[in-house]
Amino acid sequence: MSADKYDAVGYWKANVRIITACLIVWAVCSYGFAIILRPALAGIRIGGSDLGFWFGQQGSILTFIAIIFFYSWRMNKLDEEYGVHEE
Repeated sequence: MSADKYDAVGYWKANVRIITACLIVWAVCSYGFAIILRPALAGIRIGGSDLGFWFGQQGSILTFIAIIFFYSWRMNKLDEEYGVHEE
């Protein structure tokens, strides 16, 4: 296997790890906190409503936006590590 092919394989493995981590965070926040754990979070108040409702209405959206920014930042670093960044 050539060095270029090895770098491509390593790059995509790292990329898939980042995507997997982002999807896990998204799923835990969207499904875990907003749906499955909503009854357990009902007693915790934030912004005038319970925490489970907040995750269902606002928290999941804000978490998703944070994931987008994190993914962009991390991919820029990964591109620089593998030498495929934009000039």
